[in-house]
Amino acid sequence: MSVDRILISGMQFFGRHGVNEREAEQGQVFGVDAELFLDLREAGRSDDLRRTVDYAAVFREVRAVVEGPAVRLVETLAERIAGRLLDRFPADAVTVRVHKPRAPIPGTFADVCVEIHRRRAGDGPRGG
Repeated sequence: MSVDRILISGMQFFGRHGVNEREAEQGQVFGVDAELFLDLREAGRSDDLRRTVDYAAVFREVRAVVEGPAVRLVETLAERIAGRLLDRFPADAVTVRVHKPRAPIPGTFADVCVEIHRRRAGDGPRGG
């Protein structure tokens, strides 16, 4: 896997994801960070957008998932985002973080976040 990466952090979208009915009815803002791991040497050498990933296209794809059909679990949302990014962009792997700062937890907290790392099919498990 390439150690080069593109990171788009702090994306925010309104969605209706959650386990309880109130979350689905009212919805809330979800934050998403997406890291795409790919070799960026040729893009750096050529200064050619076709040799990298269009950041705006990544934003649109993440938005389509978060603003799309509701799911119950943030884990499912992260999985769908990761799958879509791997399907549509030439990344070797992706890391997706989905933030749910208004999760229905009785108490004070800053954020709830699920982070997943997925590799392109056939690459095997992630090494540590």
